[in-house]
Amino acid sequence: MAIKVTLREKLISKGKKSLYLDFYPPIMHPKTGKLTRREFINMYLFMDKKEIKLIIDKLEQKLNNKKNGAENFKNIKTQLNELQDFYKLFKGLSNVSKKHNTETLIIANAIQQKRFNELNKSEIYNDFEKERLKIKELGAINFIKYYEEQKNKRKGSNYDNWDSCYKHLVSFFGEVLKFEDLSQKKIEDFRDYLLTAKSNRSAKETLSQNSALSYFNKVKFVLKQAYKDGILQSDLNAKIKTIKEAETRREFLTIEELNNLVTTECVNPLLKQIALFSALTGMAFKEIQNLKWRDIKFIEGEGYLVLSKRQKTQRDNYLPISEQAFSLCGKSLGASSENLDQNVFDGLKYSAYNNKHLAQWIGAAGITKNITFHCFRHTFATLQLYNGTDIYTVSKMLGHKDLKTTQIYAKIVDEAKRTAANKIKLDNL
Repeated sequence: MAIKVTLREKLISKGKKSLYLDFYPPIMHPKTGKLTRREFINMYLFMDKKEIKLIIDKLEQKLNNKKNGAENFKNIKTQLNELQDFYKLFKGLSNVSKKHNTETLIIANAIQQKRFNELNKSEIYNDFEKERLKIKELGAINFIKYYEEQKNKRKGSNYDNWDSCYKHLVSFFGEVLKFEDLSQKKIEDFRDYLLTAKSNRSAKETLSQNSALSYFNKVKFVLKQAYKDGILQSDLNAKIKTIKEAETRREFLTIEELNNLVTTECVNPLLKQIALFSALTGMAFKEIQNLKWRDIKFIEGEGYLVLSKRQKTQRDNYLPISEQAFSLCGKSLGASSENLDQNVFDGLKYSAYNNKHLAQWIGAAGITKNITFHCFRHTFATLQLYNGTDIYTVSKMLGHKDLKTTQIYAKIVDEAKRTAANKIKLDNL
């Protein structure tokens, strides 16, 4: 006797119903070894207004049935009240919900067919047919949804970058792009789109080439991951060229300019404090913001060490810092058992006011360069290389994953040395 596999629905909350497979006759549960008729597939649908009304009518009929016990009566009453309240406010399914239902049903029906084949026809399906069924099922997966899942694994500023790319993906492809519809041309079209796309922050600004590069590399990463996960049958990522990185000028401060800033007052003392701290340590704003007293250690014979947690690379980096840098941490000059979990630079937040105060402070010191907070990190890297620290050491101190990232600063130093060399000119030679 063939086992019948039926896709069924169960009300789980207001406006939602869970999907499950119903087996007849019952089958043995693979984990418990007991007979069961149900297998939930962790998928749900949104109900439309007619469906909700039908369930309300059925619940009302049950409520009027005298056979229901006191406990069952209470549960039905609660469920009915919730649905009635929801029905009054329900305006109907949105386009997003409709798309979700369509996509979910395609996958659910594929799962139902697969389970039926496994239970009844396993002996008549050859290996090739089984593989084709698997490919068809994987092809129905939504690439946009898969990217979103990868995005949600990220944290901090890295998440923001992933999220910006996600918004551009939705803008270009819509919310549904099945893996079976994915092609090299479509991804290359998206690459071309990024090179002319407007920024999410301002419709007046076009994405910089390096921002487009950053976003596109995330798409390539997801394609590579999908290949590893077996969703893609070929390595689509390897076939697609990335965007060329644009040359960027990274502003930095000279030691003379830094000394001018030390003696120049700033309306925001905390901002001055952390800016100089960044110039002396190479730590980025987020790292400094998250720095806690427990992250600072003093080791006899070695000096002060800071646990630097890089947001971009998700790496812990133990960074030696100078006594001057440590002196900027505050008058407590260390941690007690009571303040280990407190932020070293308490009250530090990123804001437009901070940017304004930074610009005022830079200007008051007589510096005409376009200096952002991140330039203090650039300053640390550039001055270290300029003063003879080898590039490998600087790369480790900055927490860079790739030495190529640090080589940008080496180019700046080479240019500075060339400019310095040309300043010495002899008369009549």
